[in-house]
Amino acid sequence: MGVLPYIVLTIFIGGHIYRYQKDQFGWTTKSSEFLDKKSLKIGSHMFHWGIIFVFLGHVLGIIVPAGFYDSIGVSEQMYHVVALIFGIPAGLIALVGLVLLCWRRINMKRIKKTTSTSDWVTLIVLLVVMGTGLIATFFNVDSSGFDYRTTIAPWLRGLFIFNVNPELMVEVPVWFKIHVLSSFSLYVVWPFTRLVHAFSLPFMYFRRSYVVYRKLDKSHP
Repeated sequence: MGVLPYIVLTIFIGGHIYRYQKDQFGWTTKSSEFLDKKSLKIGSHMFHWGIIFVFLGHVLGIIVPAGFYDSIGVSEQMYHVVALIFGIPAGLIALVGLVLLCWRRINMKRIKKTTSTSDWVTLIVLLVVMGTGLIATFFNVDSSGFDYRTTIAPWLRGLFIFNVNPELMVEVPVWFKIHVLSSFSLYVVWPFTRLVHAFSLPFMYFRRSYVVYRKLDKSHP
């Protein structure tokens, strides 16, 4: 857990740069909405909203140091309970949404024919990442269970300041290690799949002039 994260980060950043330089026209979600809108609307909304809250939970639990919560009077047990109350429903919603998206690609012939190998890889890796994440959470429901804020969290933060402490991961339960490794696999394939659209937020819309629509007057030719 000392060198591997930097290899993954290099592929993640380098892959995006390469993809943007070589395949700008392919930098898209490749939406299948015109083939089927109803099931996409349900599954996509559940997946995206669920994953947003899961991401925020990871930021609050891993990026924010435990000492900050101690300083504002949030005990370890209180944090653990709140994390479970919000984290488990968010994870389940995202997973159900992802399963629905997988189902439509497997059972709808038109969508199945337009699904590429990279799409299947993306869906499978996402299922593994989210599944292992929920398993790790359910195995850690006990309030006296493993505290990842004193092991995984400082290890991860140390990577960003080049202060690698792989020994912090030695005593981490295997289900958390599997989740971390599966997350690394997601970052490796990310630049080469449709997941790149996550970095294509339409910020230009905030400064773009309004488009004015006028009703057609049929009385004039």
